[in-house]
Amino acid sequence: MPRCTPRTTLDRLRTPRRFPKFLKAASICVLVAGLLSPLTQAAAAGGTAGLAANDYCGGQCSDILPPGENGNATLAQILLNQVFGTQPDHAEDQLGPYSNLAAGYSTLTDDKINTFFNDASFGVASDQVASTTKPGGRTDVTIVRDKKSGVPHITGTTRYGTEYGAGYAAAQDRLWLMDVFRHVGRGQLTSFAGGAPSNQGLEQEFWRNAPYTEADLQAQIDSATANAGARGAQALADANAYLDGINSYIDASDSGRYFPGEYVLTGHKDAITNAGTIDHFKLTDLVALASVIGALFGSGGGGEVNNALSLLAAQSQYGVTEGTKVWESFRERNDPEAALTVHNGESFPYATKPDTAQGEALPDAGSVAQEPLVYDRTGSAGTAKATGASATAAATTLTSAKRGMSNALVVSGKATASGHPIAVFGPQTGYFAPQLLMLQEIQGPGLSARGASFAGLSMYVELGRGQDYSWSATTSGQDIIDTYAVELCQDDYHYLYHGTCIAMDKVERTNSWKPTTADGTAAGSYRMQVYRTKYGPVEYRATVGGKKVAYTTLRSSYMHEADSIIGFQMLNDPDYVKSPGTFQSAVQHINYTFNWFYADSAHTAYYNSGDNPVRASGVDAEFPVWAQAAYEWQNWDPATNTAAYTPASAHPNSVDQDYYISWNNKQAKDYTTAPWGDGSVHRGNLLEDRVKKLVAAGGVTRSALTRAMADAALADLRAEDVLPKLLQVVKSSPVTDTAAAAAVTKLSDWVAAGARRKETSAGSKTYANADAIRILDAWWPLMVKAEFAPGLGTDLYTAFTANLPIDESPSAAHGPTGAHAGSSFQYGWWSYVDKDIRAVLGQPVQGGLAQKYCGGGSLSACRDILISTLKTAAGLTAAQVYPGDDQCSAGDQWCADSIVQRALGGIKHGRITWQNRPTYQQVVEYTSHR
Repeated sequence: MPRCTPRTTLDRLRTPRRFPKFLKAASICVLVAGLLSPLTQAAAAGGTAGLAANDYCGGQCSDILPPGENGNATLAQILLNQVFGTQPDHAEDQLGPYSNLAAGYSTLTDDKINTFFNDASFGVASDQVASTTKPGGRTDVTIVRDKKSGVPHITGTTRYGTEYGAGYAAAQDRLWLMDVFRHVGRGQLTSFAGGAPSNQGLEQEFWRNAPYTEADLQAQIDSATANAGARGAQALADANAYLDGINSYIDASDSGRYFPGEYVLTGHKDAITNAGTIDHFKLTDLVALASVIGALFGSGGGGEVNNALSLLAAQSQYGVTEGTKVWESFRERNDPEAALTVHNGESFPYATKPDTAQGEALPDAGSVAQEPLVYDRTGSAGTAKATGASATAAATTLTSAKRGMSNALVVSGKATASGHPIAVFGPQTGYFAPQLLMLQEIQGPGLSARGASFAGLSMYVELGRGQDYSWSATTSGQDIIDTYAVELCQDDYHYLYHGTCIAMDKVERTNSWKPTTADGTAAGSYRMQVYRTKYGPVEYRATVGGKKVAYTTLRSSYMHEADSIIGFQMLNDPDYVKSPGTFQSAVQHINYTFNWFYADSAHTAYYNSGDNPVRASGVDAEFPVWAQAAYEWQNWDPATNTAAYTPASAHPNSVDQDYYISWNNKQAKDYTTAPWGDGSVHRGNLLEDRVKKLVAAGGVTRSALTRAMADAALADLRAEDVLPKLLQVVKSSPVTDTAAAAAVTKLSDWVAAGARRKETSAGSKTYANADAIRILDAWWPLMVKAEFAPGLGTDLYTAFTANLPIDESPSAAHGPTGAHAGSSFQYGWWSYVDKDIRAVLGQPVQGGLAQKYCGGGSLSACRDILISTLKTAAGLTAAQVYPGDDQCSAGDQWCADSIVQRALGGIKHGRITWQNRPTYQQVVEYTSHR
């Protein structure tokens, strides 16, 4: 089928039909030629920049960030890309090496690592300098870009100049994307970029979570900087300098007419007269950007209402006592078989189940209704696609199954060939064009780092390396969000606060749009409305014991989106981070929920960050509680949304453990995470099994650890860790049915071959063991339902699937990025199936389910269920299993799994083969230390 542009910010990037045919065809070259004539930004080729003397990695630090560093494109470049497929310089030169690792990892050696990664050494060799720029004509900062990848290397002699250069470089590489996301954070994307349903869903998802006014955004800046002393004052100065650099580039690119072409295509600029404006950035834009990133990757918790609904369904099915027992067994709060990041047995209790819960406010059956967000729809806002996007956005926002992603493999020097620690780690942030992250090196007074930062927040490197250490993060997901039941009084918009009836605060946002060249969505509009209380925004309405309540969500980082700036500032400061201890001290200043990893030439370290509120005694964090003083966070001040937080020592942390792995799995013993599914089978096991084996053998190298990561990136978790047990049940008696026997043979052969979703050869776009993969993809959902639904009952089974999806295969349309997002197998029922099947087989199970479900616990009945569903799955065609979408024709298995760089601008890129790995990734091994 014809390749379609992904339906994101630029939903239909096509020459409008009203244009004459000659403009669509031959004369487009004339238009492009004319557009190429404006001035280009000043840059002198050549230069004498050399390798930095403050680099202690010895050429053994590498990184990669697809598709490419250059995320800006002029109108001419966009048109050339759309018509002829040409790419601007450095727009996708990291995509090929990144993709090629899937086929090349098995023979990887240390000397070939930079075939698939960039050299992440500080500085640029003089013969590798592509351009040297003095942004804004300043003499105190230089931006050097290298020939291979075009990464900006910013060197300043003053702090102001350094940050000015960082802002200028950010705008050079990501101006349009930064503009998009400052509007997302404010809930104003559709008015800015068009009313495509995906844009509607995106702005609704984030504004529901953080419905801030301009005053709220400014207050967060004032608070974050005022409460951090000299570092706060420095952060404010850095941010202002950074903004000056961004705005300098906006002015230069506007007058020089080399600004991103999306401004023309969305109607903000005129290609002929240059009329129109690109608004300058301001401090509050940075907070709006931070709120989006924090909501996406660093805000664990929520889902208490869904938890309550499934508990009530369990109690209805089994009775209160047994139903509660069943619910707890599926919740797996502290599963003894879960893969742990801190695996030395140390306990870090958090959000544990109280002996006797206090203050619970469970809803009356059938009374829960989600609070509407969108009102007064007109035009295209009222279509089925638009309302469907709204429903998806609401579900994504309110679930505890936050999209974590990201992984880390860190090995102590005790197990490496060199005696120095090795780390392979990075964030899994989805795939976009341009990418959400950007690479940079920043060197100046008090600043020395290279790595990745979110576009528009790159005054500091957020994930990367310093002079003699590297750091990275994965999403942790511990619970910093609680749900309160506020009792209504007077009407539906007043509530009781400490015995006084007070009004809710109503915040509104009205958006409208009309068709543009970029987005032909018909004109439309709507109004978003959120009611806020001292306990956070209203998310549901219900009754509790007959009393009308509003359920609100309170997040510890709510109204504190800017606070983490101090921690990132410290990570970039070579005079601050000098050891595992100072690293841990730095990341303690980050209030979002992340797992942080560190490696230098002698040590490794780990710390779990986030403002973990100290809950009132007896409060169960799993369920809504009454909005009463007795059940509030300790020392909570609603005026500032501050409270008592657990001390640093209570957060999972470690130094020099033999190895660390993280793939959003459980952090440590007794440390409860908000999402469901931290059980016996988790994608963290894919790393745990491989790294543990390497460490046991000893002599680990950078290439060996990279191979382990890359092998796990192609593994099908279900096939590697659950399918062998399913086949054990099936083979417990001879399989006489020919269709079932053929399917069993294919599945067994796939398991024997490694259970990977891997091409037959590089670029073949066909999987080895393709039939087995198709069978399992079809079988899993059929099998899970047949295994559990009869015993659980329809209502409880449905409620549990709202807590935890049953599957997340590569071809599933999962996560905020939709299908083709790479990240897979984070959430699913693999642990439930594993524990249940082992119980049916009579094998020992720690933390087992409360009952046996497959075949009611009968091995023969369970076998019959598995064979019956297997036969059905085997009979489904590829077209039925992979029905096709805007990227792929029905039946194209490889394409269904493939990764797409989702267009957030006018440049498109080709699909790459599936890999379940970080988007930005480092491979590091330091040779010495300061």
